[in-house]
Amino acid sequence: MSKATAFTSEAALCAAFIAAVPDEWTAYPETGGFDILLARKADGFQIGVEAKLRLNAKVVTQAAESATSYLVDAPQPDCRAVLVPHGVNRDLADVCRLLGITVINVAAPTSIRAQYASPFWPELPKAASKWDSREWYERCPAIRIPLPDWVPDVIAGASAPVALTPWKIGAIKLVVTLERRGYLTRGDFKHFEISMSRWTQERWLVKDGRGGWLAGPYLPDFKAQHPVNFDQIAADFEKWKSPDAAAVPGLFAQSAE
Repeated sequence: MSKATAFTSEAALCAAFIAAVPDEWTAYPETGGFDILLARKADGFQIGVEAKLRLNAKVVTQAAESATSYLVDAPQPDCRAVLVPHGVNRDLADVCRLLGITVINVAAPTSIRAQYASPFWPELPKAASKWDSREWYERCPAIRIPLPDWVPDVIAGASAPVALTPWKIGAIKLVVTLERRGYLTRGDFKHFEISMSRWTQERWLVKDGRGGWLAGPYLPDFKAQHPVNFDQIAADFEKWKSPDAAAVPGLFAQSAE
């Protein structure tokens, strides 16, 4: 690979691609099992993207739809793609085409193309455009991948990323509730659909004699994991807060005031 097209990591490759994604799309890093999940704002159309510095069998397998029959009705994107640097070996490009996987080429920021044109190609599919079928292969999923209310503040393509999963969002809501109210109840866990087992067994929470649960010595620092998302979720507290605020009469009256 030439110096003009080289990327130092998959994270750098993903960052260059996301920076060039048109405003008509939202890029969700590390979402739905993909390095990047693109969602078209106009109609929710989705593209699941897996990134690699080489077009190899591993990334093709990661991007391909599972052959397991019981996953037919599982949430899926409308299209699937692999993201690779421009100039890599394209021996598997025809295999990708046969599997209905689009190969997205990304030029390095230092290249001439990146300076004068879109640094990636083919272009993302536009709504109501018949020409997109030449490069994009729609799968018409029974249901699309559920999107988080907040774009994950994680690095796409990073090694062992800390994903903003539905469980993590619920956990952050519990911690925000704990900070606001001063204690948690079993009703809070039921409301956010989170099991208490791990929280109590690993001493993330400790029980107070009056019936509530307080922060324990090993409670993870979820804000450090997701500093942007934590503040965004906290700002929306009134939209998602637990109705269990007064579930235990008299409990921690000073904290609840």
